[in-house]
Amino acid sequence: MKEYRVAILGFGLVGKVAAMMLHKHHQLSIFEAACDASQNGAGALAAAMLAPMAESVNCEVDIAELGLEAMAMWPELLAQLPTNVMFQQAGTLVIAHNQDMGDLQSFMQRLKPIRGHHAQRVLGADIAKLEPDLAGRFHQGVYLPSEGQLDNLAFYQQSYAFLRQQGVQFHFSQKVELHPQSHKSGIEMVNGEAFDWIIDCRGIGAKEQCDGLRGVRGEVARIYAPEVQLQRPVRLMHPRYPIYIAPKPNNEFVIGATEIESQDSGPATVRSTLELLSAAYTVHSGFAEGRVMAINAGLRPAFGDNRPRSSIKGNVISINGLYRHGYLLAPAVVRQALTKELL
Repeated sequence: MKEYRVAILGFGLVGKVAAMMLHKHHQLSIFEAACDASQNGAGALAAAMLAPMAESVNCEVDIAELGLEAMAMWPELLAQLPTNVMFQQAGTLVIAHNQDMGDLQSFMQRLKPIRGHHAQRVLGADIAKLEPDLAGRFHQGVYLPSEGQLDNLAFYQQSYAFLRQQGVQFHFSQKVELHPQSHKSGIEMVNGEAFDWIIDCRGIGAKEQCDGLRGVRGEVARIYAPEVQLQRPVRLMHPRYPIYIAPKPNNEFVIGATEIESQDSGPATVRSTLELLSAAYTVHSGFAEGRVMAINAGLRPAFGDNRPRSSIKGNVISINGLYRHGYLLAPAVVRQALTKELL
């Protein structure tokens, strides 16, 4: 395989996945607008749930099936890292309070069949077996056994350290602008430096160059709650928007809303914070004594059809619009976008 000089623009989730796929065979230079590698992009805030069946309620079947394909790729990517990153495939439990059973029924009706994977309706005794801490609290739910999650913060930290060790060059506080086809040759440069290939993974940072790209707001709280023991992500049907609770290592939990149709990138509102934390408390009273480690908001890049897009113009490969399916789709979308000669 020929070795190329490759520039990756943006070191969020998609940029990290691309770099993990390419570092063995090419010289990589990564350009990131943020000042460091810790908090760039929505991927650092996300719950990193891998939920093809739950997402099928709001997406086409092919997107959900692509998610199944991508899930199978995550263990291989994570295996490159020197330290174990939590990857779990223990399913998702969807529950509702009695007054919201109509929302749970609607959710079940909208689930799409995906390659033989089926939802399982569960009652109180089943819920108690899956999540002993929820015994007696909920009496009906849905179990989605094929789903999972990973520890996104560990992936962010370890992928950066690993890629630096592998000789990847990083350029932080570097805001670059590309204007495809601005040269007669169709060959783009990055800050005056020539590369064989440029992979544009800037997400919402590429909004000016991507027609129709918008931000979809997500708000999350990270809570330290040693009194709560959950084995898998739990989704709670909610009158305003579904709430998810994803358990992470060290008694930490990511609590958030799947989407808010807003391009406001400001801090989380009081209303949303109260709703998120109150909903978590109704799931498990142990959250009352938890410690709020962070409450953040971020924008996920999406096009009008909420489907990812990739394109090649000259030597520029653009990958964008993963919407709220970032962790679910990233490995498969990146692999599809990269040319055969790069892989």
